[in-house]
Amino acid sequence: MKRFIYIFLITVLVSTVISCASSDSSSSSTSSNDSTETTESLSGNGVFIVAGLSGNILRSTDNGSSFDNATSPTSYNLYGAAFGKSNFVLVGDNGTVVKSSDNGSSFENVTTPTSSTLLALGFGNNTFVSAGISGGIVKSTDDGTSWDNATSPTTNYWRGVVYGNSTFVVVGDNGTIVRSDDGSSFDNVTSPVTSDLYGVGFGDSTFVAVGDSGTIVRSTTENGSSWDNATSPVTTDLYGVGFGNNVFVAVGDNGTIIKSTDNGSTWDNVTSPTSNFLIGVGFGYNTFIATGTFGNILRSTDNSSSWYNSTSPTSNQLRGVGF
Repeated sequence: MKRFIYIFLITVLVSTVISCASSDSSSSSTSSNDSTETTESLSGNGVFIVAGLSGNILRSTDNGSSFDNATSPTSYNLYGAAFGKSNFVLVGDNGTVVKSSDNGSSFENVTTPTSSTLLALGFGNNTFVSAGISGGIVKSTDDGTSWDNATSPTTNYWRGVVYGNSTFVVVGDNGTIVRSDDGSSFDNVTSPVTSDLYGVGFGDSTFVAVGDSGTIVRSTTENGSSWDNATSPVTTDLYGVGFGNNVFVAVGDNGTIIKSTDNGSTWDNVTSPTSNFLIGVGFGYNTFIATGTFGNILRSTDNSSSWYNSTSPTSNQLRGVGF
């Protein structure tokens, strides 16, 4: 039932992501024609950007306290976002990629080699990597201006992408995990779970992925080659995970927020000011930002000990957060 609700939620997003947006996890999302939802959020150069359905892009210049609408060059749903080499890049339906080189003040469309929905996006080693439905993965090594297909070992939907320890890690349906040193070709990694993984994060030499029914898995190997289960304090679906100031934070159904201060080994519940689904979480400028349904944006400046609502100009669903 949870799986159905989640798929409906994202699919309602316009039918594109669920793959959950790679269901990512951080992201995942689908899209729906009559649903207005925003998908991924990120921070760079003192600016937070949130992307969502129908090409919706939000921007914050006050450390995530409030957000305003930004001009978007597309009406396609946008699900993933990342910042790298002075550029914001957002991805979404039908292989859509938009980028900004002026701190999110303006965006332009970019040509890609795919028409498949892209649900997740990561940046590292001067390379953007985006993944989505049917196992599709694309990469850019020139600030998101041009893109090429990467080799993927599966047709499963991808939901989350992260870079750490000179390694790209991508997670998705059926507990699938793959890794790559260069973002060009990916290899399967043995996963300890078969449940869908929606989000993946990295910090302090540790990869953490979250998913269905409170699933949490972690890898402490340098290249993400082996993974183990972690004990979760919840059975609700977890969609996003982020890291900052030596703290991992994961978010999910019904306003769920949990945190770990020992590299994802153990987790504790955190009081949430909302019962809305929280889908994405990210960290920047000593601030955690979490996004979710009904335009909900939460903010924490004390390492996830307490959370408060931020001003949002939309009732659309908001998705992942990255920094």
